[in-house]
Amino acid sequence: MATFLYKLGRLSFRRRHFVALIWVALLTLAGVGAASAPAAGNSSFSIPGTEAQKAFDLLEQRFPGTSADGATARVVFKAPSGEKMTDPGNKATVKETVKELSDGSEVVRVTDPYQAKAVSKDGTIAYAQVSYKVSGMELDDAAKDALKDSAQDAREAGLTVEIGGDALQAVPHTGSSEIIGIAVAAVVLVITFGSLVAAGLPLLTALIGVGIGVSAITGLASALDLGSTTSTLAMMIGLAVGIDYALFIVSRYRAELAEGREREEAAGRAVGTAGSAVVFAGLTVVIALVGLSVVNIPMLTKMGIAAAGTVAIAVLIALTMVPALLGYAGRKVRPMGEKGKLLGRAKKQDRPAKPNLGTRWASFVVRRPVAVLLLGVIGLGAAAVPATSLELGLPDDGSQPVSTTQRRAYDLLSEGFGPGFNGPLMVVVDAKNSDDPEAVFAETGDEIKGLKDVVTVTPAQPNKAGDTATITVIPGSKPSSVTTENLVHGIRDAGTGIKADTGANVLVTGSTAMNIDVSEKLNDALVPYLVLVVGLAFLLLIVVFRSILVPLKAALGFLLSVMAALGAVVAVFQWGWLSGLMGVEQTGPVMSMMPIFMVGVVFGLAMDYEVFLVTRMREAYVHGEKPAQAVVTGFRHGARVVTAAAVIMMAVFAGFIGSSESMVKMIGFGLAIAVFFDAFVVRMAIVPAVLALLGRKAWWLPRWLDRALPNVDVEGEGLRTASGDDDRELVRV
Repeated sequence: MATFLYKLGRLSFRRRHFVALIWVALLTLAGVGAASAPAAGNSSFSIPGTEAQKAFDLLEQRFPGTSADGATARVVFKAPSGEKMTDPGNKATVKETVKELSDGSEVVRVTDPYQAKAVSKDGTIAYAQVSYKVSGMELDDAAKDALKDSAQDAREAGLTVEIGGDALQAVPHTGSSEIIGIAVAAVVLVITFGSLVAAGLPLLTALIGVGIGVSAITGLASALDLGSTTSTLAMMIGLAVGIDYALFIVSRYRAELAEGREREEAAGRAVGTAGSAVVFAGLTVVIALVGLSVVNIPMLTKMGIAAAGTVAIAVLIALTMVPALLGYAGRKVRPMGEKGKLLGRAKKQDRPAKPNLGTRWASFVVRRPVAVLLLGVIGLGAAAVPATSLELGLPDDGSQPVSTTQRRAYDLLSEGFGPGFNGPLMVVVDAKNSDDPEAVFAETGDEIKGLKDVVTVTPAQPNKAGDTATITVIPGSKPSSVTTENLVHGIRDAGTGIKADTGANVLVTGSTAMNIDVSEKLNDALVPYLVLVVGLAFLLLIVVFRSILVPLKAALGFLLSVMAALGAVVAVFQWGWLSGLMGVEQTGPVMSMMPIFMVGVVFGLAMDYEVFLVTRMREAYVHGEKPAQAVVTGFRHGARVVTAAAVIMMAVFAGFIGSSESMVKMIGFGLAIAVFFDAFVVRMAIVPAVLALLGRKAWWLPRWLDRALPNVDVEGEGLRTASGDDDRELVRV
């Protein structure tokens, strides 16, 4: 592979006009496609195989036209101090608002609070429920604006009005986050390279790659039902890896120049060596993202595949466009150790150069591997302790900032009707195979009334055929509580007994039940996903490093960093530690998607650092250096670049901590702290300590497996042999 990539790098450098033209043409084509494609609404959301989804599907069949999974909005009214919602003036305002809400083209029905008995016992709070034909993700902006305008009219009449439900849900805008990440990346790159031109290359190529990827996703969004969250994830991951991959190749190019090679030859060798690492690092990220499909949540699968496609584009750009731009830059990209005018030119000195920080740190670790290893493992273990108290759930309006209308509506409903009113459960009774459906409906209602934490059970509402009915259950606890989750399971357990006695199916659905089912589905998929992703990457790393223990160490180190990061997430978002500093207004369960999302994204990115750092160690080892010295050599060449890459990655993710959305804030914090733990504790401390302790055993591989594995030559051995640069005897590993 190194030889092929070497030729590709030289060709791209020499034919830079042609290469640049191809990528600019692809960017233009993708941009035109995105601009001319039909506007895509938000993607539909379904969770195949869950009971809540089965109930939604059944309602669509038995109650046609009711839009069971359509968006809902609760317009909550509160009377001024000393007044009641039943006062004539307030009542007239509410009825006028209900009339306005009913005019929307996507509205199915609006309940009148006075007819539906939706007024609190003390008469101060009432609500009108609006049901829509489409889900909250598909609701158009005009319908949302009409909802807000109606509420504003009621406010002007003197009432306190807030809007809850999923009708106003929107994908959070995080544009400033990318700007912050790019700004920090630019500063880090300038410090790393000491040159604006060299620093600009990774930024330019990353932006081109992200531009192509996101434009392609936008162009295909309508045809493939891709939501805006898909492009957000692709932008976040593509930007981070795009900068990192170009950074590694430019750094290797400067190192090759420092050894006295001509620029075209240096570009070829940079792509042949660092480019090989880029290919395999990119493959691990792609495996991790595509592996999200095992969860069997269509939206998550599409997000993973789209982001993986953007990563693949970043790899191709790093291998072709980076050497082409290096050709354009010419002498403006200087050899390593020679700084440009920005930071001052390096002065020639007769005495040997002082070892860099990476060399000094690696030498320290090699001298004291046991102490460093114990300190790193114990530190990560301590950080992981809170993860033992991990509680998973999906965010609801109760987790929104208090400044939002959704959160204020949630609090008003809790005040007037109890906390469980914000998470009603819909029980669907399918009595088609029963002899007496009405008796089954009544029996189901009685069974539910006898369960703990049940406040209200409405009478069964049968369909026209009389074979299916819905029952609304109001829990006594808030939607995200463990008590409500236990109630859902209690109703389902009771339904099992009813089915055995009568043949009727009892299904529980609604947003609360759907959240519970999604959380359980994600929990069940975590272990198979972890086995698949880590297993495939383990096999890939065996091919790269031609070792058993190095990939095993990489996988175990990753698990340590992920557990520590989950512990930090629990401490901040569930326990409330440093919550004020992070802007966390409401603690609660950790988002159920967080563990599997963190495993997928962080594993791929963590293997980047593993591949880039350890390949330089292996390269030194196979060319005759002792194991301990090879570790130091790897750090001398790679520590500075890996540090810069990790800081850039953390900056991109940390920008999302400032989001007002708790879910986005949690993802940003979790990924940023995970990269910190993995890059600076695992890869920079634990990895060299373990390799120093293992010595030559680290590079052991059974002879039969050595013969069976393909020789991908990630360390560029073939390049040295072919050119006669290195006549040292290669170590047999």
